[in-house]
Amino acid sequence: MSSIAPQTKKRGSYKGRPLGRILIKMGKVNRQQVHEGLAVQKAKRGPLGQILIDLGYIQDADLQLALAAQIGMEPVNLDAIDIQEDVIKLVPNQMANTYRIIPVKFDETANVLEVAMASPDNFQATDDLRKLLSFEVRPMIASDDEIAAALGRYYPEDAGQSINDLLDEIGQDEDLAKFEDRGESLDLEELKELVESNPVKQLLNLVLLQAIRDHSSDIHFEPFENEYKLRYRIDGVLYEMLPPPRFLAMAIASRIKVMSNLDIAERRLPQDGRISLTVGGNPVDLRVAVLPTMFGESVVLRILDRSNVNLDLDRLGMREDDLNTFHQLIRRPHGILINTGPTGSGKTTTLYAALNTLNDPKVKILTAEDPVEYDIDGIIQCQIAPDMGLTFARCLRSFLRQDPDVILVGEVRDLETAQISIQASLTGHLVFTTLHTNDAPSAIARLLDLGVEPFLITATLEAVVAQRLARRVCTHCKEEYTPSEEQLMELQLRPEDVDGRTFCFGIGCDYCNGTGYRGRVGIYEIMCFDDDIRELVMQGASTGVLMEAAVKKGMRTLRESGLLAIYDGITTIEEIVKETVMTE
Repeated sequence: MSSIAPQTKKRGSYKGRPLGRILIKMGKVNRQQVHEGLAVQKAKRGPLGQILIDLGYIQDADLQLALAAQIGMEPVNLDAIDIQEDVIKLVPNQMANTYRIIPVKFDETANVLEVAMASPDNFQATDDLRKLLSFEVRPMIASDDEIAAALGRYYPEDAGQSINDLLDEIGQDEDLAKFEDRGESLDLEELKELVESNPVKQLLNLVLLQAIRDHSSDIHFEPFENEYKLRYRIDGVLYEMLPPPRFLAMAIASRIKVMSNLDIAERRLPQDGRISLTVGGNPVDLRVAVLPTMFGESVVLRILDRSNVNLDLDRLGMREDDLNTFHQLIRRPHGILINTGPTGSGKTTTLYAALNTLNDPKVKILTAEDPVEYDIDGIIQCQIAPDMGLTFARCLRSFLRQDPDVILVGEVRDLETAQISIQASLTGHLVFTTLHTNDAPSAIARLLDLGVEPFLITATLEAVVAQRLARRVCTHCKEEYTPSEEQLMELQLRPEDVDGRTFCFGIGCDYCNGTGYRGRVGIYEIMCFDDDIRELVMQGASTGVLMEAAVKKGMRTLRESGLLAIYDGITTIEEIVKETVMTE
C-alpha cells in the first residue's frame, strides 16, 4: 500500500517562481493565455490570478494550488493516494474536521507529519497542530473538494472518537499500564515518554476541542488521593466529566506545561502560562494556571474564545432605561465609573463593551489589566506584571503622560492605585475600574476601607454599577409554567403579586445538553451620584442608608432587575434566588 503517489516535481521546485510560469508548468494554462492575462493586468491592474479566473482560463482551485506551490508547499492529489491507517490515527477525528486537514505521511525518525490542507495561507492551523501534536508539521496543498472527500473517507463526522472511547482505549493500553501505581516517582525521561505518547496527546486535544465547542469558560484537572477529576465550567456551573486514570495526572499537567512553554521539571511552585489556538477560524486563548497540591498539580485552563464574547452594550442584558443611563455615564468628560461584583460576574465584559462603544480614532483609550483578556483594535492595552514591579499604580503614572481620554484600571486593589485613579479623574480623564463588593452602595465602604478620603470620593465618583450573571433559559426547549407557592416564597412573593405574569423554564434538550439553560444574561444595579448621595457620603452614612437613598432616587436593585428578567422569560426563579438577595 503506497502512502503517497509519485510527484512530477521535487519539493519546493516551484518556490519563488512567477505565478504565470507555475500555472504553465502545472498544465493549467498555455503561454498565450498568460501573455493575454499580463496584457490585461498592464492595462487595468490587479492580481494576475484573478484576471485569469475572470478570463475563464483557470478555476479558483487552480489558483490556490499555484499560490501554495509559489510559497514552497508541495501539491498532493488526495484522490490518487491511499493513506496508511496508522498515519490517520495520529490526528483525531474532531481535530481533522475542525481544522479541515488530512495527515498524509509521517516520518517517525524526523518527527515530521505531512498534512494536506486547502488554503495556502492557513498558517495558524499548522502552528496549532505543532502545539497540539508535538510534531513538526509540513503543510501540503490539495483542492477543497479533495479535502472534503478525504474527510468523508477517513474521518466521517458521525464516527468521531469520544473522550469516553479514548479513556477505555487508554485503560487497555499496555505501554501506559506500566505507569500505573507509580505516583510521583517518575523521573524526567519517563515523564517525557509519557507526555509524548499519542493517547495522552489525543486525550488532551479532545478535551480542549470539546470544551471550546461546548462554550466552556474553564477546564479543571484536579488530582486527589485516589482519583483524578475533570470538570468543565459552562455558564458559571461546574460539570464533572468522566475522569481520566489517576496515573495520567502528571502526564496531563506536564503536557499542558509543554504546550504553554512552562517548566515541566518544576513541580513545587505555581506557574502561569498561555496557549493560543485558532479553532474553526476563531482565535481562542487558553490561560493556564498550575497549582501544586498535596496530591499533584491542579491545572485550570481559562478559555477566552473571542467568537463567544459579545462586546455590544445593547446585548448584555441591561434594560432600556439602565442602558440609556449607562450610555450617558460612559460619555462623561471626566470622573470615575466603578463596576462591582464577585469574580466571574461579567465586570470585565461590561467594561470592554463600554470601551468598544467609545472606541473611535478621536478618542485615546489606555487600559491596565491583569491579565489582558481580549485584545481590541484601536485600544492600547498593558499587561500588569507585579513580579517585575509593573503594578497598576506604576502603569497609571505612565498613562497620565500618554495624553489619554479614557483609562481602564483592571482593579483598584490598594490605596495608591485608588489615589492615582482619582488624580487622573481630577485632571480631566474618564476612568473605568472594578471592585469586589456585593452591591453598588458597598463600593463606598470598600473605598473608605482602602483609605480614600470621603471628599475625594464625592469629587470624582460618577456612578457604581453592580452586576451578576444569571443563566438564560434555553430558547429551544423553553416552556411556560406556574410556580409553586414555595418557589414564590423564595422571592418573598405571593400568588396575587404575580397574577397575570408568565414564568418559563427549560425542559432540557440536545442544544443545552439537557440543562435547560444556554448562555447567560447580565443583571444590573446602577447607583448614580447626585448632590444628596454625595452629602450622605460626606456625613459617613452606612451602606444601608445609601442603599435606601439610591432606591428612592430610582435605582433598581439587583433583585428587582432579576425579577423583571424572570417576568420576561429570560431566566428562572432559581437563578435569581442564587445570584441576588433581598434588600429589605
